[in-house]
Amino acid sequence: MDAGKASTRERILEAAAQVFADSGYHGASVDDIATASGGSKGGIYFHFPGKREIFFALVNRFADRLLSDAHDSIGSQRSGAEKAGAVIESTLETFAGHAKLAKVLLASGVGLGPAFDESLLRLHDRFAGLIRERLDAAVDDGSIPPLDTTLASYAWMGALNEIILRWLYTGEPSPLTSAAPQLKSILLSSVGANKASMASTSAGAD
Repeated sequence: MDAGKASTRERILEAAAQVFADSGYHGASVDDIATASGGSKGGIYFHFPGKREIFFALVNRFADRLLSDAHDSIGSQRSGAEKAGAVIESTLETFAGHAKLAKVLLASGVGLGPAFDESLLRLHDRFAGLIRERLDAAVDDGSIPPLDTTLASYAWMGALNEIILRWLYTGEPSPLTSAAPQLKSILLSSVGANKASMASTSAGAD
């Protein structure tokens, strides 16, 4: 894809994120997205077959960004527990920095049907896999005791999801990233992280 087409596609996606966030999936139309993007309906269809494909492109783009940011965040950490804690902090930072996309991902697709549910499940599996890798590394280096890291990774995801949903609907905590130190402490304690690892991750958040 040449630079001009890529730029137009990105402009459409940015406009669509705002339209979906404002109106929800079912309330949004291709005409709305065309108007918001400053283009034409025909121009939208040149890049995307329809509204559904625009929506899934947004979901996939956000998923890639979320995972990329999480991977980047763990590079400077030492122990497995520190890396696991960094994923929590990075996740909150990414959602806080992309509130429109977060609302699209977690709120606008409700009731969209099996295709969206499957797409969201794949994202959950990818993200849980990243957390599980960090927890496995923490078990290996002794910064947490042996445990079912698959179960723990989905429990962590559930906690993150509830914190982020509350923020999307109520604006609390404000800012979202202010929840990171306490949430890291709670989740690391839940997997038995030793005090030295927890102190290190807390210090990294200051």
